[in-house]
Amino acid sequence: MDKKDLQILSLLQRDASIPMAELAEKVSLSTTPCWRRVQKLYADGVIDKQVALCNPARLNVGVTAFVSIRTNQHSDAWVKKFVQGTREIPEIVEIYRMSGDIDYLLKVVVPDIAGYDRVYKRLIKAVDLQDVSSGFAMEVLKTTTALPLDYVGVGR
Repeated sequence: MDKKDLQILSLLQRDASIPMAELAEKVSLSTTPCWRRVQKLYADGVIDKQVALCNPARLNVGVTAFVSIRTNQHSDAWVKKFVQGTREIPEIVEIYRMSGDIDYLLKVVVPDIAGYDRVYKRLIKAVDLQDVSSGFAMEVLKTTTALPLDYVGVGR
């Protein structure tokens, strides 16, 4: 990737709906070469997909909970059951396997505490857990889907 590709990525991460002609103009390319570069970024797997980011409050899921999970089971069968069970709960929007004191961290979006309780009950029904601890976001201070581009080519 060169500087033009990084400029394209920076602009697309801010607004993927930008018209190709405008994108090309902003990176000082003509439309066809710019389009080819974007297609290559897709083909190379640099760009995974293009999505619409929705406003959680407008969709009545304005409460975000971060759920820390500890388990004393780490077998393949348990992990498969956990992954299957959590993927079937649409309010769980992110799942991470962690190092340290907790095994898994989940990001859950719900309309209210009662909505969280329903998710919690589905979660503990899906799989045996040793400990579940939840914290609720009081205020969003920063949120972005844009990844930093300063590390491209570093450490290779």
